[in-house]
Amino acid sequence: MRIHTYEKLWIVGSMVLIVALIVTITYGSVGLGITMIDDEDENVAPNELNDDERFGEPRVEQVGENEYAAYVVAQTFIFQPDPIEVPANSEVTFHVTSRDVIHGFYVPGTNLNAMAIPGQVAEMTVEFNNPGEYGLVCHEYCGSGHHDMEGLIVAQSEDEFDLTDLSVEAPDTVAPGETVELTATVENGQLEPLETTVDAEIGNETFQQDVTVDGESSENVTFTVESDALGEGEHDWSASVDDYEETGSVEVVPNETAETEGGEES
Repeated sequence: MRIHTYEKLWIVGSMVLIVALIVTITYGSVGLGITMIDDEDENVAPNELNDDERFGEPRVEQVGENEYAAYVVAQTFIFQPDPIEVPANSEVTFHVTSRDVIHGFYVPGTNLNAMAIPGQVAEMTVEFNNPGEYGLVCHEYCGSGHHDMEGLIVAQSEDEFDLTDLSVEAPDTVAPGETVELTATVENGQLEPLETTVDAEIGNETFQQDVTVDGESSENVTFTVESDALGEGEHDWSASVDDYEETGSVEVVPNETAETEGGEES
């Protein structure tokens, strides 16, 4: 049977298109490191999110070598956390759910595209090959503020990314003769130990202390100064570690004032 030259061209062209389609689908589902949602994803009741160990505090945490988990909660009309900071060149699995109504979870330019449904947890794994900022939008109508519901994913270089957190406890008021005690808690969310320095200032007194925090743990660093060395009045304090800083103030007040503020016994 003789096949016309143009028919041969159409056949060859069709085969090329089919092969290109298969390659494109394979690259999109395998080459980019994306896994789509399946029927085995976990469930969580919307009214139990605050007590859930994953979503009670939306965050990013390290779960293995170059492996991270991002726990994201969508609600009218925000994403939590925002921004979502993740490391580049690492595998990041997003666990996404909704607190109220159906939302969308879409990152243009990537294959991160899912519905955030109350009671369900969408799971997607992706690797950001290059540091940069990626816009996050809700593409499912969720109410009057839907058009303003957006977030940001920041893929940071390995040198910039960390999971350090700083919190500080300090008194609001002290009496003359008492000690002002400032306790800084440094948390390390990564698996590797963190070696860093805590800087603090209370009034005109400055402090500095090196600290090593084991992986997935925290360390307390306490700084003290006598209130008499500060003098009566309000004094600013600050504590910092790396790029994190907490500030506040403490007031040295006369004994009568301190007792009144603390309440009188009946």
